[in-house]
Amino acid sequence: MGKRDNRVAYINPIAAARARGPVQNSGPTIQDYLSRPRPTWEELKEQLEKKKKGSRALADFEDKMNEKWRKELAKNREKMLGGSDKDKEKDKKTTDKEKEEKKDKKEKKKKEKKKSNRHSSSSSSSSSSDSSSSSSSESEDEDEKKSMKKKRKRKKTSARRPSESSEEESDAESKKRKRMKEEVDKDKDEKARRKKRKAERSHRDSSSEWSADSDEEEMTEAKKKRRSSEEKEKFADKSKKKRKKKHKKHGRKKKKKTASQSDSELD
Repeated sequence: MGKRDNRVAYINPIAAARARGPVQNSGPTIQDYLSRPRPTWEELKEQLEKKKKGSRALADFEDKMNEKWRKELAKNREKMLGGSDKDKEKDKKTTDKEKEEKKDKKEKKKKEKKKSNRHSSSSSSSSSSDSSSSSSSESEDEDEKKSMKKKRKRKKTSARRPSESSEEESDAESKKRKRMKEEVDKDKDEKARRKKRKAERSHRDSSSEWSADSDEEEMTEAKKKRRSSEEKEKFADKSKKKRKKKHKKHGRKKKKKTASQSDSELD
């Protein structure tokens, strides 16, 4: 069997390219790339200015959006703080009404006094009656003042009571939350303690099992060592006995030889 011929004919690539002839241009050449139309310096400046204007417009848009957000935040704050503002407005309204009532009463008193002064010049009897009426009107005014004061006190107490009740409710809720948190914390602590105890028990059990296994292994190793030492001693004793027997046999043979030699010399 002969070797297989794996040789391949070699072709010179340069000679093959020359034989093919010139290749047609499929695409732009380097000259086309270098002679491409380019913008002038003025055109480039205009482009840069346009880019800057675009960034300014974006900044203006962001400023407008920020202003809108600020207005919305102010409105929301007013709404959130509207409860306290409403209470203040109510108090102002009540005070304004009371002031108006006082003014009306003062004007009525002045008119009555003027009327009484006019009638005093006509007759003394009429003056006495006016004085009595004025005294009665003053007494009525005092009674009205007292009733107004009582009403104010009642309003203040009624305004305080809901605030106090709301404070008490908030305190009760805070206490309940604290209790809930304490209970949750206690449950977590108990769970952690249980896990620790379980881990300790498992560790103890594993350590006890490992110690028992180690003790058994030590016992078996000790037994093996004893057996091996006993076997070595037995083997040593056997070897000593064999040596003694060999030594005795060798001595006997020497004695026989010496005895036979002496007998032969005598003969």
